[in-house]
Amino acid sequence: MLDIKAIRAYLPQRYPFLLLDRVTAIEPGVRAVGYKNLTANEEFFNGHFPDHPIMPGVLIVEAMAQLAGVLGFVSTGRRPEDGIIHLFVGTDDLRFKRQVVPGDQLILEAEIGTCKRNLYKFNCRASVDGDLVAKAQILIAEQHL
Repeated sequence: MLDIKAIRAYLPQRYPFLLLDRVTAIEPGVRAVGYKNLTANEEFFNGHFPDHPIMPGVLIVEAMAQLAGVLGFVSTGRRPEDGIIHLFVGTDDLRFKRQVVPGDQLILEAEIGTCKRNLYKFNCRASVDGDLVAKAQILIAEQHL
């Protein structure tokens, strides 16, 4: 399990763009599970939409990508302090199935798909209360700084 302090060692994002609160399970080279707790105080709910707050889909994708990034770093035994950054470069087969609203706990899952050179493909899912919210293949490139 990784708490927020450990997650920050792997991800350069900070508030309000750090969208991963905890990693609850991680199997290097295989998969990771984590979550984001959503409260009414999230910045994005103020504008999306004030009378009917919904988490923007692009932020759900970003949350999945952040978990995939952590899994990538843990799997390779590297960290950003080693002069490496993971960049989100694309998604395939993205589908949204349900809205995410204040009070939800967004459960995130990432599994390593393929790796060619410095390009990783992860199979990701997001759910709330066991209901699928979104799924996608997330592509991340490892770049040396």
